[in-house]
Amino acid sequence: MKFNKEKSKNIVWHEGKITYSDRCQNLGQEGLVIWFTGLSGSGKSTIAVEVEKELIKKGKAVYRLDGDNVRHGLNSDLGFSKEDRNENIRRIVEVAALFKDAGLITLASFISPYKKMRNFAREKVGKENFIEVYVKADVETCSKRDPKGLYEKAKKGEIKDFTGISSPYEEPENPDVIIDSDKLSIKESTNKILEVID
Repeated sequence: MKFNKEKSKNIVWHEGKITYSDRCQNLGQEGLVIWFTGLSGSGKSTIAVEVEKELIKKGKAVYRLDGDNVRHGLNSDLGFSKEDRNENIRRIVEVAALFKDAGLITLASFISPYKKMRNFAREKVGKENFIEVYVKADVETCSKRDPKGLYEKAKKGEIKDFTGISSPYEEPENPDVIIDSDKLSIKESTNKILEVID
């Protein structure tokens, strides 16, 4: 996928003397991006928090990128139009790819409703270092959980472009892991992901 690079014509990539392999050897692990996708309220962030905790216990170098948290800073200038959603994910993918290159395990929890952008994430990071986790829960379940009260606001028309209500979610066709959060506990979900990482 190509984006407008007109604003960055006169720049050059500077190679250092440390390679990706050097960084991985130093940390004793390979860089990896675990990309959690699913509707708001499906359990992405909750599960990612637990996976991060368990990986830290194992001595892994790990960092968690969360959709809401990133919109407080890096992406605070973006709204929720399709264009802004794509730009939100594009920026996160670039950060996740850098973290992967640093040898970190990165947990990225983003609704990421569009297949095109999830494919971009896999391509940018590299498919051998990318695990797509679909945290599956239907709109009704997510509405009942509604931890932030967003579905109710969206149904009343107070929030526009809300995924699952007034904006589409393109369900992953071939995710690496499916977590059915209606059926699995947080612990079971966490263990299922840890098994794939090990």
